[in-house]
Amino acid sequence: MSKKKVLLVTQEMHPYTALTEVSKIARKLPQFIQDNGMEIRVLMPRFGTINERRHRLHEVVRLSGMNIIVDDDDFPLIIKVASLPEARMQVYFLDNEDFFQRKHVFADDHNVPFDDNADRMVFFCKGVIETVKKFGWPPDIVHCHGWMTSLIPLYLKTAYKTEPLFQNTKVIYSVYEDTFGKALNEQFVSKASINNLTEQDLKAYQNGTGIVLHKGAIAYCDGIIIGSESVADNVFSAVHGIEKPILEHQDFDGDGEVMPSYMDFLQSLITEEVRE
Repeated sequence: MSKKKVLLVTQEMHPYTALTEVSKIARKLPQFIQDNGMEIRVLMPRFGTINERRHRLHEVVRLSGMNIIVDDDDFPLIIKVASLPEARMQVYFLDNEDFFQRKHVFADDHNVPFDDNADRMVFFCKGVIETVKKFGWPPDIVHCHGWMTSLIPLYLKTAYKTEPLFQNTKVIYSVYEDTFGKALNEQFVSKASINNLTEQDLKAYQNGTGIVLHKGAIAYCDGIIIGSESVADNVFSAVHGIEKPILEHQDFDGDGEVMPSYMDFLQSLITEEVRE
C-alpha cells in the first residue's frame, strides 16, 4: 500500500520565521507526520526576512518559471528549497520579488499591514496549487496554517474542483488568532476571484461589514483545528456552528506532546474518505 501524502501549507515556520504559534506547530507537525509513515511536503512564502545563505536555500529550476495572475497582472513564481535542520525533510519556498522581498513579513516599520496583503495572499495560495500540480503529487490531505493560506480551501473546492490531482483531497484548516487578515478591504473579493469565481463564491469570507478570512476557510474546508487558545467570537461561532470534524485547541509547549492528537485527526479524515 502506498504511503498517504500530506501537504502542509503554512505562512510561517521555525527556524525560517519568528517563533509564533503557527511557526512552532508548522515545525513539529510535518516531522512527526513523516516519522509516522506518511509522505510530507511543506510549502511556505520566501519572505525577505529569511536568510538564504544561512538556511541554504537554492532555486528549483524545474519548478520555477510559472506566472501567477493576480488582479489581471502576471507575476513570476520562483520556487526555492532547503533541507530542514535536524530532519530528513525539505521545505519549498514560493518567492516573488514584488510580494516578498521586503524587510518585514506582514506589516511595515510602524506595524501597519501592507496594502498589498490581499494580492500577496492570492499569489501565494494560487501559487501553492500550481506548484503541487507541477509536482504531479496528489495529496490525500492539504493542511493549511495561518490566515495567508485561507483561500486554499475555497480554490480547491471551486476553481480547481475538476483538477484530477485533487479529486480525493481532504482540506484541513487550522484556525489561529488573526492579526493582519482583519485589515483587508472590500477589494479583496475582486482580487480573490480567480478563474471566473463569482462574488457569491466569496460570500463566506464576508460578514456584512468586512472580511473574515477564517470564516470563509471554515466554510470550504473538510476539517478544522483550533490552533490558538483564543480566537475571535465570530470565528468561534462559525467553527461550532457547522457540522464538520473539529479538533479543539491542544496546549502546545513545543515538545511535540500534542502531535499524536493532530496525527489522529488527519488519519480520521483519510479513513472517512475511504468509507465514502
